[in-house]
This record gives sequence, structure tokens and C-alpha cells, in this order.
Amino acid sequence: MTVTTTSVPTAQTAPTAQAAPAVRTVTLASLSRQTGLAVLDHLEQSVSIPVVDGLQAQGDLIVIPLSVLGLSVRPRPWARWTEVPPQGVELLRGEAGGNPHTLVADPGTCRWTTEVMDAEGLAIGLFETSAVAYLLHPEHGATGCAPGAYAVRRQREHGEHGWRRTRFVAD
Repeated sequence: MTVTTTSVPTAQTAPTAQAAPAVRTVTLASLSRQTGLAVLDHLEQSVSIPVVDGLQAQGDLIVIPLSVLGLSVRPRPWARWTEVPPQGVELLRGEAGGNPHTLVADPGTCRWTTEVMDAEGLAIGLFETSAVAYLLHPEHGATGCAPGAYAVRRQREHGEHGWRRTRFVAD
């Protein structure tokens, strides 16, 4: 995946000041084109994809930094990690064969495992990324995950019979 690089102009405070590093701007259209994963027409294609280093939700998924979860979610000791390929890894498909949530990243920058221990049983996997990785969904668009380690969990909601019963969010 190749991204467009744009320089951010800065004012120099002294003749020895260095220019700011290049900022990578990725739009929904460019990410969709580069991965071959289509998004629906109702989404604004020219929007820049935000990059977040904290909690982020996308439909029935929630991405949580491992640092927030402590030891309640971690890879199994024998976990096999797989590099995320340029076409991405499908994390979860919506109810009744719906739209997929796909993790995409530049080659060699992100790895993924489904071999997870989760005290609450909600994690479907973990990923570690040394560069921005993206979650792409045809209906929800995309969001960027800053470099770090994350758990990907199903979201749940209170059921019809009060707080004691929960169910997965269906996207």
C-alpha cells in the first residue's frame, strides 16, 4: 500500500531549525483504491482518515489498546502471528453474510493473531503495528490505528431483559 505524502509547512524560528517531517495523508478513496476494497457511495471519498491511538469503534467491533486492558487480554503463549498482507485480513463479517471489517497495513508493518486469552471472551484477535494500520468497512468507512498493540473485540449491548443479559452488537 503506497500513500500520498504531503509536507506540512512550518515557520522556522532560527536558521538552524529543521523542516517538520512529512505527514502522510490517506483518504478513503485512496485507501479503497490501493486495497481494492470498495466502500459504499454514501461515504465522502475525499475525507482524510483519522488516526487514533486510543479506543475506537466501528459497527460491531471495538479496537482497544492493550495498555488499557492490562493482563485481561493477551496472546496465548504459543500464539502464531501472521503478517497482514496488502489486501488485508478480514476480522469479522456482519450478520447474515454482511459487510466485512478488514484490517489493512503496509507490508512488513503489522501482524495479527486470533490465539487470544480474554477474561471476558470478547476478543477475536490482537494486532501489533509499527506504522499506521487501517480498519476498512464498506458502510462505516475507515479509521487509522496509530503504531501500537491492540485487541479487536466484539461489542456487546444490554439485552431486552435488563442489565444481566447482554448480546453482541449486530452490524
